[in-house]
Amino acid sequence: MSALIGRRRQLADAKRMLRHSRLVTLTGVGGVGKTKLAAGVADEVRRAFPDGVWLVELGALEGEGLLPQTVATALGLRDQSARDPTDLLCDHLRDARALLVLDNCEHILDSCAALTDHLLRAAPRLCVLATSRQPLGVYGESVLSVPALAVPEPHRALRPAAVGHYAAVRLFQRRAEEASPDFALGPENLETVVRLCRRLDGIPLAIELAAAQLRTLTPQELLRRLEERLELSPADTAADLPRHQTLRASIDWSFDLCSPGEQRLWARVSVFAGSCGLEAVEAVCSGDGIPEERVLDLVAGLVDKSVLIREEQDAQVRYRLLETIRQYGAERLAEAGEKPALQRRHRDWYHQLVDRAEADWLSPRQETWLTRLQSEHANLRTALEFCLSEPGQKQAGLEIASSLWFHWLCSGLLSEGRHWLGRALALAPQDTVARGKALWVDGWLSVLRGDTASALPQLEECRALALRLHDGPTLVHATQYLGGRALYEGDFQQAIGLLEEAVEGHRASGDRNGLMTALYQLTMACAMSGDPRAEDVGKECLDLCDQAHAPWSRSYALWALGLHLWRQGEPRRAAELLRDALTARRVVGDGWGIALCLEALAWTAASAGEAERGARLLGAAEVVWRSIGISQSGFRHMAAGHERTETRLRTDLGERRYAAAVRRGTKMGLDQAADWALYDSSAPAP
Repeated sequence: MSALIGRRRQLADAKRMLRHSRLVTLTGVGGVGKTKLAAGVADEVRRAFPDGVWLVELGALEGEGLLPQTVATALGLRDQSARDPTDLLCDHLRDARALLVLDNCEHILDSCAALTDHLLRAAPRLCVLATSRQPLGVYGESVLSVPALAVPEPHRALRPAAVGHYAAVRLFQRRAEEASPDFALGPENLETVVRLCRRLDGIPLAIELAAAQLRTLTPQELLRRLEERLELSPADTAADLPRHQTLRASIDWSFDLCSPGEQRLWARVSVFAGSCGLEAVEAVCSGDGIPEERVLDLVAGLVDKSVLIREEQDAQVRYRLLETIRQYGAERLAEAGEKPALQRRHRDWYHQLVDRAEADWLSPRQETWLTRLQSEHANLRTALEFCLSEPGQKQAGLEIASSLWFHWLCSGLLSEGRHWLGRALALAPQDTVARGKALWVDGWLSVLRGDTASALPQLEECRALALRLHDGPTLVHATQYLGGRALYEGDFQQAIGLLEEAVEGHRASGDRNGLMTALYQLTMACAMSGDPRAEDVGKECLDLCDQAHAPWSRSYALWALGLHLWRQGEPRRAAELLRDALTARRVVGDGWGIALCLEALAWTAASAGEAERGARLLGAAEVVWRSIGISQSGFRHMAAGHERTETRLRTDLGERRYAAAVRRGTKMGLDQAADWALYDSSAPAP
């Protein structure tokens, strides 16, 4: 974060208010610097909140329905349970001395207020710092109005040394020096710079946009053009305009200083939520006056003018608009009559991206696709919202939501996946192949959340629809996930019969993704029931993953084979496979998979006579299960293994030693627990 300029008093006031109030809201006009101030406050008070400080960016959130899930994701919670995400948040924060920073609340003010009030009541040591153009209106709220930066008074003679007392001038000077290395504040331009800062009313965003223009204009030219835009005489002051009008005029002025191509691109880029990559900008924003080969130059021009912010994420360059700038661009896009077309192109691009990711899923690029879709999550939400709110777009919404099955699963977004699928299924009831796929994906996500009862009608409807449409692939998937449901219900014989049928169906159609997942589930069912075929099925699944060089899928094949070896009385060989699986799952942050590995490694440790290790791993696994909102005991297919292990450990250690070891495990963080679990059992415990 760049250094705060001129905010010492507000920093001190906000810190003082947080000592006496559990909810502090920073208010002010757009562009005044609320977000940067909130980040600065959070950084300075971090030590006072030992259980965590989290920033939740809400500007890209278009609908209110996903607010709790968005907050949970920012906290690192894997929203995979069938519980209400607000309850999951309350449980996680109940005893936490923590600070939650909710940024850009104004467009979903009522929902932010309701959630904040709920969390503060449930978690008595929690504090919330919010930024909004107006207060949340929650009982006990303290409001700090964020002013514009100080500017010199009119008609006051100033020396260069004295202007350093005025934050607006200091900010202009710093940004001007970044934009133009030859710039120096001196007697020849001092009066001009001071007048510029007055005209811009000390609004940080307006000042930064103006200073960026020094790459091509002199300070005198900047002032003349700005005064023309504000339609003020040189003797007037910016106080004659409300600050929001001053900001609007300065953005208008920055827009006018852009070339026609840059103006058009600025408007079109506003269709993206959060950030976007150059490839997406070229695909969505080119055409109709912007040749694709010109997009890079236009992007560079907007970066130079501080309109687009350039960021690096995971060795990739991405671009974003500040929320005030994005809203302005969206208005321009609507005025040009291009908004519907750009929204469709945006949706089409992300539809194609999701289809490419799914088709390429069982490949060496699994981790790459997961990372990419996670970085595009805000844009995926925007594309889905467009599909489900515009006439005639519902089928595309079904297709996108269902093709993201691996994203919902691997990124810990089962609840959100069901949110989109539920909306799409309700809006598109017609018998289509897309609906069939959405039904089996929705059913499987329900199973993984421990809600097997809700899954049954979805999967039965999918099977009936497939029969009506005479669609073989949909029928195979319905059969497979009915088998998966039976597995999670603990009905292993029924599961084996259905999954064997699904394996043959996928094999016949050449569906490698379907074959891999069905083989994995069949291995689990055989292993859990003691069926010796588990080894051959598991090896076939592992071979398929190895041939595809698919690391995440391979980890699940290893886990299932490890389970089989444990059941066969070979805990040390099983632990080797489970540690390999855990390594792959850590790379992609697969909370569900990590929990499964820690749980199974506790079983192998207990069976190998390493009772202390097993109990500590059970404790660590319990923490991960809770973090994803799931009680492991609710899965019948794993209940027997868990109970058998717990009973053995209580017997081997005794109640007091067992309880103490579990407590030590619960105190290990996820990374520490995973690091320890990855060591061979002969390694000393931390």
